Formats: sequence, structure tokens, C-alpha cells
Amino acid sequence: MPQRSSRPARPHRVAVVVDEGTNPFEVGVATELFGLPRPELGLPEPLYALTLCAPVPEVRMNHGFFTLSGVPGLDAADDADTLVVPGRPDNVVPRSPAVLDAIRRTHARGARVVSLCTGSFALAEAGLLDGRRATTHWRWAALFRRLHPKVLLEPDVLFVDEGNDGGAGGAVLTAAGSAAALDLGLHIVRRDHGAEIANAVSRRLVFAAHRGGGQRQFVERPVPDVPDASLAPLLAWARERIGEPLTVADLAARAAVSPATLHRRFRAQLGTTPLGWLTGERVTLACRLIERGEERLDVVARRSGLGTAANLRERLRRETGLSPSAYRRRFGPAHGEPLRA
Repeated sequence: MPQRSSRPARPHRVAVVVDEGTNPFEVGVATELFGLPRPELGLPEPLYALTLCAPVPEVRMNHGFFTLSGVPGLDAADDADTLVVPGRPDNVVPRSPAVLDAIRRTHARGARVVSLCTGSFALAEAGLLDGRRATTHWRWAALFRRLHPKVLLEPDVLFVDEGNDGGAGGAVLTAAGSAAALDLGLHIVRRDHGAEIANAVSRRLVFAAHRGGGQRQFVERPVPDVPDASLAPLLAWARERIGEPLTVADLAARAAVSPATLHRRFRAQLGTTPLGWLTGERVTLACRLIERGEERLDVVARRSGLGTAANLRERLRRETGLSPSAYRRRFGPAHGEPLRA
């Protein structure tokens, strides 16, 4: 079972804002990722402590499917380490001042703020996204640009993790759509608890363990037209050899297609490139090797297929924001000992 290297004094606290017209699916995603116990992990404490919060005692959900009552007020967000803002369909209607104030307060005290789907409109209204990279559902991208021209919108990615760049306020993360909320949520779990825990949670969800934020929001052909066009056998073959010096040409040869055709298939079915997929798989394996106790940097680089210690440092920092040694101090089985080159 995955084990974390340290035990926090208390679980990371997550608050989810439930406003008038909120989409139930995204509230469910946040609840599944951050609110449910994970006894299968064998951990001594839960990963997160979740609460919902709302500006009014009763909240009518999207299309009036149901009404939530008994939800704590927005002051519950004042103790949160992460505030999650789901989307709603009426994006031209301003959010309530109380919700916007809660978002601003949370960010100002250094907590993390996360939007799911069109929840990015609320973050933009609160002023958190001006001058920052962000994303939202592709259907609402044009409206978002008109309403919030100061935001650096990236409309064709799954999610954006801006961090806080050392400035004032906490990190700000935005997910493109309802399903992309799962990708961003697993990214957050990976950042908070490491690749082993994130992979275990993804298995519980029966969901892809790792899709980088830069992948496209939608693919051209989610279900292959013919069985032999599926990439599944090729991906399984490549995962078994991920530590070998595989190239895109090797993948194309295995699939008996040209590199250009393979590139089109990856773009159409996975929303990424063959090289992007290979790199993501290798970084994930490198993280897991570090978490399992491998101390030698050159061994991690070689076994994960990243080749050199320099390439490992660069790729790991780009994906996790941490150097290999910092990653080991945070998620490895021991503390304070740098990885040996």
C-alpha cells in the first residue's frame, strides 16, 4: 500500500463553494476526490477534510434538480487550505458579492484557490486572474475573453496550475471542463501527496492516472472507428519498456505506421503527442522510484527512461515544481538526505 513519508498535524482542509445554479457534477468530483475516506490506502489519517459552504441556507442547484440545505456559511472557507469553486451555466450573471469576498479573502491569506469548469468566471470576477494564465470550458472561451480581457486565457488545455510565483496570495488553478476537473483534482493530489497516492486514487476512480494540463480539452475521435486503430496495445507495450531508450520512431515502427500517422492518432485519441505521452509516463515513474526510496539520481534517471540526471531535474521541476531532492524530502521514505548523483 502507498505510504506517505510524513504525517501532517491535521488533514489538508478543502472547502467547496456551492452557489445558486452550481453544477452538481463538479461538486461530486470535489467530494469524491477530497471528501471520501481511502481505507484501501492504509493511511493513519485521511488525505483531506472537506466541507461545503454556501452564501445562503438553501441553494438551488443547476436547473433546479435539487436544493441543498444545512450547508455551512461562507465563513467555513476562512479555515480552508484550498477553496474549490465549481462552475454554473449562467456566466453572464455576476456572482454574489459574498462569494467574491470569500474568494478574495481565501487567496489573500495564501490559501490555494481552484476553479472547476466555468468557476473560472468567479475567480476572474474576484480579480484573481488578471495577468495570469487560466483556462475555462471551450464553449465559453469567447465570452470569457470579452468579459475578462486581462486574463491570459488558454482555451485548449485541460487545466492550468499557475502557482503563486512567489508573489502575494496563494496558488490559483483552473480546470477546463467538468471531466477535466478530475484531471486537475488528481494533479492536486499528486502535488500534495506524491505519485503513489495519486495513482492509487486514480485506480479507485477507474480514471487515467496522469493527463498533463497541457493536453487538449477534447479529442477528435474518443472512440476508435475500427479496433486496430486503438492505441491501447501500443501504450501497454511501451509502458513495459518505459525505461528503455524508446523513441517516437520506435513507437511508430511497433504500430506499423509512419511517425506522422502516429502523431495524428495520439492527437486524435489522447490529445497529446507521442513524445509528450512518453515524457509524462517517464516523469511519473521517476516520482514513484523516488517515493519508494531510490536515492541515486542517475539510477532514477536511467530506470525511468529520462537518461541523464540533468534531464531528470529539468523534467521533474517542470512537472512538479520541485527538484529531485526536494521531491524526496517531501514524499520519500526518509527526510533531509539529498539524492546522490
